[in-house]
Amino acid sequence: MNNKVAPRWAPVTSSAATAVLLVMARRSGLSWRELGFEHGRRGAVTGGALAAAVAAVYAVGVANPRTRPLFQDERALSLSRARALEEALVQVPLGTVLLEEVGFRGALYAMLRQRQGTVAATAISSALFGLWHILPAIDMADANPALGSLTAAESPSRPDTARVVAGSVVSTAAAGVLFCELRRHGGLLAPAMLHLATNSLGYLFARMAGKRK
Repeated sequence: MNNKVAPRWAPVTSSAATAVLLVMARRSGLSWRELGFEHGRRGAVTGGALAAAVAAVYAVGVANPRTRPLFQDERALSLSRARALEEALVQVPLGTVLLEEVGFRGALYAMLRQRQGTVAATAISSALFGLWHILPAIDMADANPALGSLTAAESPSRPDTARVVAGSVVSTAAAGVLFCELRRHGGLLAPAMLHLATNSLGYLFARMAGKRK
């Protein structure tokens, strides 16, 4: 639904899916604390610091002519200012971060942890989180030629889509492990803030990179 059928409706479909997951998790006997709704102050401090670090890394990347092309993503550059703001302030928080954090680091992680332990919960939820990003990664090479060319099979003009997707799945799964650790020590708020900064600030800095071609 969110990737192919009705992407503009992602805030609605993701919110509905999040509610269903929470009902399922609560009916299975999990408490709000087990689902990650804890450590609010610690999570806010940790998440805020990490969000600031993301902004700093993006700023350095856009300022450097060698890395600037990696930020020139047509998925952001093709949008009007109003649509870019909608993506950053509505679509990403409600259509992406809410469902992925509550789903993978909240309900799924908690249910797996209760039955199989922390290591298994982290490994399985992170692997599934990586696979969840196959569809978004398929168009990545076309939307970001500089990034796609890093995995080109024969030439920079012919990126290998399979390699792009594989790289995205692996890197996203690795990010899932980090998010699980943040969730374990700072509740859901810490990974959610990092996730939000990574995605939403991407639109801002992509537009900045586009203006500095």
